[in-house]
Parts: sequence; structure tokens; C-alpha cells
Amino acid sequence: MKKVKTVYDHIRQNNIKTVILVAMFPIIFIALVFLFVWMVSPIDNAINTTAAVAIPTFIVCFVWLLVSWAFGDSMMLHMARAHQIYDSDPGYREVFRSVENVAIAAGLPTPRVYIINDDAMNAFATGRGPRDASVALTRGIINRLTRPELEGVIAHEMAHIGNRDIRLDMLLITGVGVTVFIADAILRGALYAPRDDNNEKSNGAAVLLMVWLAFMVFNWIITPILRMAISRNREFAADATGAQITRNPRALASALRKISTDSHVKCISDVKSMSAACIESPAGPREFASSLFATHPKTSVRIERLESMG
Repeated sequence: MKKVKTVYDHIRQNNIKTVILVAMFPIIFIALVFLFVWMVSPIDNAINTTAAVAIPTFIVCFVWLLVSWAFGDSMMLHMARAHQIYDSDPGYREVFRSVENVAIAAGLPTPRVYIINDDAMNAFATGRGPRDASVALTRGIINRLTRPELEGVIAHEMAHIGNRDIRLDMLLITGVGVTVFIADAILRGALYAPRDDNNEKSNGAAVLLMVWLAFMVFNWIITPILRMAISRNREFAADATGAQITRNPRALASALRKISTDSHVKCISDVKSMSAACIESPAGPREFASSLFATHPKTSVRIERLESMG
């Protein structure tokens, strides 16, 4: 008899997959730089060049991450044109109570609650950690979902907070931004490298061009594939954890079914960094050229998993 997977099985499997995917970022980056430099330089020089590139890159990523850490959440809320609500607001008192109840069930501090003035159905969480988190809900998702469905959505966002997915996504966004900037600087260095006596570019320029090429492959092929894989994996994990919090996976499944029909939020639909943070893509339903570059798993698969949970 086939064993029925429980919520805990789904959470554990998704967490293991995420650790493996995150570990692949530095491994693939170092391997690419080494292999591309090795094509035009001896192995000893390839090893030294790889170390000389990788160490400063990781240091700059760390510094830029601190900057993003300080201002990232406020930037996301500003882009969504969200405004904060309180338990004293008559029109949103029940919404605030739902967030408060789910936070208690999740064993987390009650996050700040924001409303996005859009009739589409979507939601996202942001913040530096559980004690400084915010949950943003569209007006449409509040008005068009039943209370159990809305609590399922809130639990999904609380799961992102509890699982530290916001921190992980901020790390990935920062890494991409830094490597793109460094690649541009390396290309400029290669183009303006000193010439030898025969007015030809030195071998150093060839090495720099190969390092730049490694960065470009990493930035525009490897990183999108890995980042989207992590994003999809964390959505599955948040679904499972949200179901664990509410003890009602079918309510979240029902909410996802409704949300998938109208998730387009105009003010953030074109902001790529926001797409992965939302419960459904704010760009609305679309056919992807490849599922490798999709920020979210197929809704039908998410619903199937939720409805099968024991």
C-alpha cells in the first residue's frame, strides 16, 4: 500500500531541495569562472584568477545584502502602494483579527498588516524577520474569499515569514544585482586593457573576457533557473506549512483556485523581484516558454498536493 505523504513529509522534502539548490549557486559560479579562464590560461593561473574573482564578489554581495536588508521591505510596500491598517480600523477589524489568530497558531509575532487598493486577488509578505514582518493583502482578496480561505492565504504568508523565505529571496536578488554590476566592470577592464609592443591586447585581457563570459552565463542562464526553482520549491513549502498552521489544506486549495483566475495586480505586475514574493504571479495567468523560468508551480499541482495531504 502506497504511503500517504503528510504535511511534515512535504515540508521536509522541500527544505532539503532548497538547501541543495542554494548550495549550487557558489559551486556553479566558481566552476564556471575556473573553466572559462582555463580555456585561455594555465591551470595554476586559472585557480588564482578564480580565487581573486570569487572572494571579492562574495564580500561585495555581503555588503550589498546589508543595504538591501535595511530598506528592502519598505521598498516593496512602496512599490505595491500599500497602506497599513490597525485593529482599530472598523472596515478591516476582522482582517486584522484573522492575521492575529493565524500568527498565534503559527507561534509567530503578529506582523504589520497592509492593504493594496486593487480588486485583483493577491498577497505577499516582507520584512527582515518574524519580529519585523509585514503581510500585504489586496482589497480583492479580502472581499472575494471566505474567511477560511483568507486565513489559508494568511497562513501561507506567515509560513514564508516563519521559514525565512523573505531573507532567502533578498539574498538571491542581491547576489544577482552585484554579479551583474561586477560583470560590467570586468568587461570595461578587458576593453581598456593595456596593449603590448605590437599594439595587441595582452593575455590579461583574454582572461578578463573569459571571466566576463563566465559571469554572463551565470547571470542570465544559471541564476534564473536556480532562483526560479527555489521560488517554486518555497511556494510548495509555504503551502504545506500554511496547511499545517490552519489544519485546513482544502481551504487554501480553494483559495488558490479562485486567486488563479484573477491575480493581476497592475502596480507590481512588471516588477520581477515582486513576482516571486506573491502567492500567485501578479502578472496574471500566462503560458511560460518553459516551466524552468516560472516563479510559481502550476496552480493545479499546488491544489493537488494540498488536497492529498493527510
